[in-house]
Amino acid sequence: MLRVTALPLDELRDRTSEKWREYPADVLPLFVAETDFPLAPAISAALRRAVETGDTGYVASRTPLADAYAAFARRRFGWHVDPARVRSTADVSMGIVEILRRVTRPGERVVVTPPVYPPFFDLVEEAGAEIERVPLRDNGAGWELDLDGIRTAFAAGATAILLCNPHNPTGTVHDRSALAALAELADEFGASVVSDEIHAPLAQPGTGFTPFLSVNDAAQRVGYAVVSASKAFNLAGLKCALMVTADDATTAVVRALPVEVEWRTGQFGLLAAVAAFSEESDAWLDGLLHTLDENRVLLARLLAQHLPGARYRLPDAGYLAWIDLTDLGWGDNPARRILREAKVALHYGPAFGDEGKGHVRLNFGTSPEIMTEAIERIAALVAR
Repeated sequence: MLRVTALPLDELRDRTSEKWREYPADVLPLFVAETDFPLAPAISAALRRAVETGDTGYVASRTPLADAYAAFARRRFGWHVDPARVRSTADVSMGIVEILRRVTRPGERVVVTPPVYPPFFDLVEEAGAEIERVPLRDNGAGWELDLDGIRTAFAAGATAILLCNPHNPTGTVHDRSALAALAELADEFGASVVSDEIHAPLAQPGTGFTPFLSVNDAAQRVGYAVVSASKAFNLAGLKCALMVTADDATTAVVRALPVEVEWRTGQFGLLAAVAAFSEESDAWLDGLLHTLDENRVLLARLLAQHLPGARYRLPDAGYLAWIDLTDLGWGDNPARRILREAKVALHYGPAFGDEGKGHVRLNFGTSPEIMTEAIERIAALVAR
């Protein structure tokens, strides 16, 4: 298997992206969802060719992107996507807002399932809707959708749900039965499901991933998927995402979006995404998943050894760890003290909703050495 390893710290500090510029050089940044790995070779080659030939103009009206994603979805998920039902935009957040604006009216309520990716709260409001919170349910072994709570919300008038699958920050991959039940609920109440599946390529092989639109006929009628290569392949700055549908009515909604929504796709983002979704990048992605599997297990060992009061479950997907530090007594937002005294930047738990009090989100898409040092720095606070 191809080995994918993180770059050395001194090389990473030459980067100019948010992860490496937000804090001083004495801080280990494990907060924002950027990874520390080199690009997949096919992506580097595609971008290099574009620079060398000056291929930096507008995104074309006809591109291979939809076909590339359809082939990727078939290989990786067993999902048959019709390329004619795929449209691009700048990023997943933009796709979510544009779809929500068309499937909800101003003031209508959209269900979100905290703890959840903090911008979800802002995106719903940007679309002109209001937030209906139905938290994930802890079943003792993991997190799951509260289908009873979602039914209550739909019955009370919520007209859409913004689904996160795989879920950020818990790394939960919602199973087929839960997704099918959600689709039936939405269909029963005439609600829409907008599914953010940006972390889907990072589902561990032992768990797998079920695209929402693939679960049943109801999902096809009510659902919109927004996907991207940006998280798995670290391409967020290049700006390219896809809006996918599976029914004539939902396809008509996306096709009716202004052409400017599609023109906001970045040319480099599109070229990089085509390369990422190609078979040429499969071995790199498999190697990355193996590295992330090792890292999530290493993190569990480090926490057990150095911070036994921390509670952490191995995520099904991604490179984000949701860690409960409540028992350490560091308050509702322990990441503040950790940043100030340990010089480790983690994402603030309360930003994910009230359910995130006492929690932190840690990005383990890095080297074992950086992660080990980070946990050792945090553990030193306990000894003080």
